[in-house]
Amino acid sequence: MPKIDLNKFDLVKKKPESKKEKSASLDFLNKDLKLFGAGFSDKKKERFYSELCILFSAGVDIRSAMELIEEEQTKEKDKILFTSIKESLIAGAGLSKAVELTGMFSAYEYYSMQIGEESGRLIEVLMELSLFFSKKIQQKRQLTSALSYPVVVFSASFGAIFFMMKFVVPMFSDVFKRFKGELPYFTRLIIRLSDAFSNYSLYMILGITIVITFLYRQRRAVWYRKLSADVLLHTPIMKDMISKIYLARFCQSMNLLISAKTPLVTAIDLVKKMVGFYPIEISLDTIKDDVMKGKALHLSLAKFKIYNKRMISLIKVAEEVNQLDVIFSKLAKQYSDEVEHQTSILGSLIEPVMIIFLGLLVAIILVAMYLPLFQMSSTVG
Repeated sequence: MPKIDLNKFDLVKKKPESKKEKSASLDFLNKDLKLFGAGFSDKKKERFYSELCILFSAGVDIRSAMELIEEEQTKEKDKILFTSIKESLIAGAGLSKAVELTGMFSAYEYYSMQIGEESGRLIEVLMELSLFFSKKIQQKRQLTSALSYPVVVFSASFGAIFFMMKFVVPMFSDVFKRFKGELPYFTRLIIRLSDAFSNYSLYMILGITIVITFLYRQRRAVWYRKLSADVLLHTPIMKDMISKIYLARFCQSMNLLISAKTPLVTAIDLVKKMVGFYPIEISLDTIKDDVMKGKALHLSLAKFKIYNKRMISLIKVAEEVNQLDVIFSKLAKQYSDEVEHQTSILGSLIEPVMIIFLGLLVAIILVAMYLPLFQMSSTVG
């Protein structure tokens, strides 16, 4: 069979970059970052589903499609993964079962594929999965874009202030000691802070490193996920954008499963495994129980603050006309568009604020150091 160049195909049309995006100095932070060699990433899954959809639509059989995908892999671990899927298919397993056996895919994914196989809509399901992961990657990048600039500027600010307190202020302090005069209170305060920096800087760095390491190791613990979600949802400016990012993911997941004729209770159970946000995950347990008891979905959603009134009203209408998948699709798009707009506004607002903040801190330290010199010059004059 002739080799097909899969890079020529593009299942999802990408929006042209705006001038602001092209000129963004921190654009590299928008890329998906995986620490410590993480497994099969969302980006790889998106490409896998996209390529399978293209090949199946072109009439390529499943075995040949897996062989083509296997051959194009550059990393050995990815090649091994697709080899194992191909071998399971040769042994007689369906695609959903072959994917499940790898342990690298979620129940959400292989259950969706199983529904596609049973209903004869596998190509549509693969396309929806590709779109789902494309949206998920986009949401991650939006979140990273919103948070990266403040983090980088804050780190630079801390580094500049640390340098001044550790090296610059002590130089002025030595000069002031020679004059043995009374220093202004403001200057004495900065010098005391500088001494504390000099005496405890190593302990501070060690403490910060320990805290960051501990939090990273605990990132999957329930207490940490609950605490981090509470902090994000009570942070001014950020709380609305964070909730919309995860609501968009929730709606996108529900749309995929309901459009594939998945029972509502099963869809809720699977979405819980994919949404990745503690307040929504914990709410879905109660929502699932309510739906099993015959309660309307919108009434159960109304119990939780994370779901806004407008969303609940639209879902109520969708239940009445049996169009839940359509409403979830519209809501997912709307939330994604709103997040994109808010991210661009947030970036333009934070940049000058952080620069002004850094300038003020540096100015305060410099004024405190030069104030005694001004006083001495006026006394001598």
